[in-house]
Amino acid sequence: MKYKVLVDFTDKETKHIYYKNDKYPFKGRAKKARIEELLSDENLRNKPLIEVVEDES
Repeated sequence: MKYKVLVDFTDKETKHIYYKNDKYPFKGRAKKARIEELLSDENLRNKPLIEVVEDES
């Protein structure tokens, strides 16, 4: 699955800075729990920071 950044943030685990519309993660794979945290409001910002990108196939 592909993800897009909704708002600028610095990842607390990798210290990578993400900007709106960047892809997440910037390289490799992220842990499922971390993705779920960023998709929900259960993070330090209390709002979703990424969203699923639907394939246009």
